[in-house]
Amino acid sequence: MLTMKNKISLYGGIGTAVTAVCCFTPILVIGLTGLGTVAVISYLDYVLLPMLAFFVVLTAYGIYRNQKDKQICENIESTKAEL
Repeated sequence: MLTMKNKISLYGGIGTAVTAVCCFTPILVIGLTGLGTVAVISYLDYVLLPMLAFFVVLTAYGIYRNQKDKQICENIESTKAEL
């Protein structure tokens, strides 16, 4: 079962992957050209690069929270074992 902390990492990873594919491959450019919206292509970098940075930070934050929670759980379990 996914908790909220796990969902942050999951959604951040998915967002990073999708944004990276759109940034580093011509898929989005070909798609927009096919739709006839060539004027939008010049503004893609202004949108996609900040999105990529946001999703990378979101993924790193989710991983950090998961690791922090694991350490807290291990500390609680070791304290219970001492009792």
